[in-house]
Amino acid sequence: MARYAARRTVITALVAIATVLSTGTVARAQPTPAEIEKQIDEAWVKLEPIAEKHNATRQDLAVKREKAQALAKKIAPLQLQIDLAMAKVGEYAAEQYKGGNFSALNAILTTGSPTTFANQLEILDVFARRSQADIQQVVELRERYAAQKEPLDVLVGQLTEEEAQLAAKKKQIDTEITKLEKMRLDAYGAGGGVGALRPAACPVSYDGSAGTKAAKFACAQIGKSYVFGSEGPNSYDCSGLTMKAWSAAGVGLPHNAARQRNSVPSVSRSNLKVGDLVFYYSDLHHVGIYVGGGYIVDASKPGVPIKMRTINAAPIHSYGRPG
Repeated sequence: MARYAARRTVITALVAIATVLSTGTVARAQPTPAEIEKQIDEAWVKLEPIAEKHNATRQDLAVKREKAQALAKKIAPLQLQIDLAMAKVGEYAAEQYKGGNFSALNAILTTGSPTTFANQLEILDVFARRSQADIQQVVELRERYAAQKEPLDVLVGQLTEEEAQLAAKKKQIDTEITKLEKMRLDAYGAGGGVGALRPAACPVSYDGSAGTKAAKFACAQIGKSYVFGSEGPNSYDCSGLTMKAWSAAGVGLPHNAARQRNSVPSVSRSNLKVGDLVFYYSDLHHVGIYVGGGYIVDASKPGVPIKMRTINAAPIHSYGRPG
């Protein structure tokens, strides 16, 4: 009996080895949530700079669009002048057609008087000179219009091409974000793995200053979703949140972390105040708002709601104070 059991054990082992050799694979344990979280972080550190660059491109396109609209408004009166001049020439042509002043023979047949005929020729000459002047005015107006419209046409062409590229890039980023969100969902299930959203008072203090107003706004957004390119009111990305927070305090900021860094004075960590901005990574692709007590509020990444995090949640680049 013992010999039969031993033989069965050997056969089972051989079957297992044969299965491995035939498939070329070895069964592996599913990655832990911590391992998946690390993969998400590594992927997002590469993707967020592209998302922030997308925000900067959107702002540049908005500036170009305003410029195109200003150019179109500038040359609109010139087009009106052209239309009026063309109407004037058209009226003259209709006048000549109705009057029948097309040949000297027609004039003689109409009047029968050489004196009257001479007078009519003089009148026709005046009409001809006036018509020539009107036509010349149209030509000059059209040349001016074309010269002023050319840069507008170029600008509109650039906008059309860049907006198409932007749409393609957004689609690519959205696809990658969907993958990250699925990884998180697979790891934690719906609503899991994010920890406490408000582990301390937010903001830690409030004195009515611009900084505390901005921080209070950011704290009020806790729990809302991260959405790439969004600036509220129901979702935000990192620079969209800080932009709107400081807008609530009466200070304008661009929707891009690096440009926010370049638009505000620097402060040291020892002098941080509630409402100051904390910039992360060497390429400045992330920003949060300091709310006191060693915490920031930020829109960190897809699948994670806006929440309080420790100020050292990512590699710090520098600190800035709007206002």
